[in-house]
Amino acid sequence: LHCVSIHWLVLAANLQSGVMSFAVPKNVPRFDNLQRGVENEYWASSSLSSRAANGQHAGSTNGGISRKLDAFFDKRQLPMYKDKPYKYAASGRSRRWYQRRRVLVGIILGLLALAYWFRVFSSSSGRGHQDVKSQGAMSAWDWPPPIMHTVPEVNWDDRREQVKAAFVLSWEGYEKYAWGTLYLLTWKMFSINSPNIILMSAIKGHDVYHPVSKKGNQITPKGLGWIIVDAMDTLMIMNLTTQLSHAREWIVTSLDYEQDETVNTFETTIRMLGGLLSAHYISTTFPEMAPVNDNLGEDLYIEKAADLADRLLGAFDSKSGVPYASVNLKESKGVPNHMDGGASSTAEAASLQLEFKYLALLTGEKNYWDKVEKVMQVIDDNGMQDGLLPIYIFPDSGTFRGTLIRLGSRGDSYYEYLIKQYLQTSGQEPIYLELWDQALTGVLKHLVTYTKDFQLTLIGERVQGLQGNLSPKMDHLVCFMPGTIALATTMGATLEEARRSADWDAKDEDKMILAAELTKTCYGMYKVTATGLAPEISYFKTKDPPHMFYDGPLRSDDGILNPFSSTSEDTSWKSDYIIHNQDTHNLQRPETVESLFYMYRITLNPVYRRIGWEIFSSFLTHTLIPFSDAGFSSLSNANEIPPKFRDNMESFWLAETLKYLYLLFSDDEGLFPLQDVVFNTEAHIFPRQGLSKGMRTGWARKARDEAGNIVRASGGDLPEEAEGKEIVTKTRVDRKTIQVVATKAAESVTED
Repeated sequence: LHCVSIHWLVLAANLQSGVMSFAVPKNVPRFDNLQRGVENEYWASSSLSSRAANGQHAGSTNGGISRKLDAFFDKRQLPMYKDKPYKYAASGRSRRWYQRRRVLVGIILGLLALAYWFRVFSSSSGRGHQDVKSQGAMSAWDWPPPIMHTVPEVNWDDRREQVKAAFVLSWEGYEKYAWGTLYLLTWKMFSINSPNIILMSAIKGHDVYHPVSKKGNQITPKGLGWIIVDAMDTLMIMNLTTQLSHAREWIVTSLDYEQDETVNTFETTIRMLGGLLSAHYISTTFPEMAPVNDNLGEDLYIEKAADLADRLLGAFDSKSGVPYASVNLKESKGVPNHMDGGASSTAEAASLQLEFKYLALLTGEKNYWDKVEKVMQVIDDNGMQDGLLPIYIFPDSGTFRGTLIRLGSRGDSYYEYLIKQYLQTSGQEPIYLELWDQALTGVLKHLVTYTKDFQLTLIGERVQGLQGNLSPKMDHLVCFMPGTIALATTMGATLEEARRSADWDAKDEDKMILAAELTKTCYGMYKVTATGLAPEISYFKTKDPPHMFYDGPLRSDDGILNPFSSTSEDTSWKSDYIIHNQDTHNLQRPETVESLFYMYRITLNPVYRRIGWEIFSSFLTHTLIPFSDAGFSSLSNANEIPPKFRDNMESFWLAETLKYLYLLFSDDEGLFPLQDVVFNTEAHIFPRQGLSKGMRTGWARKARDEAGNIVRASGGDLPEEAEGKEIVTKTRVDRKTIQVVATKAAESVTED
């Protein structure tokens, strides 16, 4: 018996149409054609679709962008996924006389659109509201202002479809260049005269995608499905059944967590575990979304999620219960951070709760619940002033490292998950509302300040702790905060509904104003750069000493950064922004469009949709790789044109940024109502549900005095008379008193 194995990467075109089927669609244009350059110039600058007459882009103020994406695939009939044969619909590109006439008409309409852009065309919410241009002191941020000008309505369904087209282009670029199939041609010689040739395949599904160089690589040798799993629920929401079937097949055949590899505990939880759980929720609750009949099993997602979660639990086996930064998947053993003295990130340690709690409610496995609840208890038992925490915590001792306090990197999602844990269990864990209220009070007291000349609102940092100076630095990551404030203020109801509540008062109005002003500042991060895309970090000019919220809240002029204002062309406000060269990169981050989504859903103010469209248009103009079908890339410098690509597409571009934009432009009010669901920090969707299956808050806050300090006896324990009693914490906020009442220990501590 004689055997010879030959490993061969099959790239030949004659195999593509047969066993491989990864051929470029026939209706894709040639990218080496010089005419493409002329067409791209036109598509990028046009403002009206020349195809409006046939209803494909009617009402769009930037229909040319849609045609830019049409260059890569025929929207009328997307191909089957790459392992299956497919047929194409007749391509309009074969009618060359029609194409030339269309381009000519489009150029004429595009020039007309540019001439009247700021005078005629605007946006509509699609819900009966009309775009306006504010005059004088009237602000479009305070919705609804009086109708000053009637304009044609915008077809938001069309704009939503353009977001979907961008997603498909990104996905198919990844699918073609970084998913791929490595074919192994094996020649087995059973005898000299009777060879057997066997074609086998190993599906890669790379974790990292480099769209410029058109290649991918893995986080671990066998891969984790980083991009595939993270984008699963977006595939469902956009009803992309063909692509979803391909992804499900990969999960069944290739996703294996039995790997002797160390992974980041937080990122693996929010992206992979969160992605699987969200896919389970959507597929079981909304079966009409991207229905597939592949006989791969209804429990596919939950089984993979439980397998992964069991391996991640090893990260919590520290002396305090605070998880280690990393975990070995095969051994289920926590691995300390190799930097920062072994400390874990505070945000990472305290942003695992939504995922494990939802899995516990699904499976009845209380261990998942208890592990993440313990983390919250350890953190709160530190008794940090005004609910603001340093950004590092030691797993073994459960105490904090350093003094740096910020809502940006390594601090952000701790605060986000406080209110979302309260919402996840439908308000049945009031301890998390208490923690959120205390933390928001601390943010207002110590971190909220204003720019020097134009009074833009920002959330700064305290490098040397709360007693140190305020740094006017704001990561783009902080832009999750305005949407989260609005969500916490109305609990997901619309502003109109919330205002009818008997509990609504002036301080709730103030919080909504704060959310709007912070959103405006985040919008300014985009408008301040040459590309219209935000830098990773912004600094601001402030007074010395800075004017703080407690000195009296300020508000920027209504005309500043108001896309509906007649003074919107004034850019003098840019002088309050400081962008350092090392911070100019743009990673396609979602935080601002996330807040736009929340702010629009809650206020129904079309200004947030208008801003979202501007941001999406900038992504299309500057991050779409020209003359390529590879998709989109992050930028090395968002403040130069043409920008330099970083040659990387983050998984959250598919999982978050495009998902939030798609939902922002959707007119379907029943599509994941905020009062029914909660989004994790990777935009994966879980249901709100009450406590069940024996799950309940397993800890109580230690008693605190009126200054918010933990009450301790001489030995460090709670005084005997304070055990199990309510102790009221009072903190002064803008002439209002927020009372934080500790939950009685006897009411919440579990039997064990």
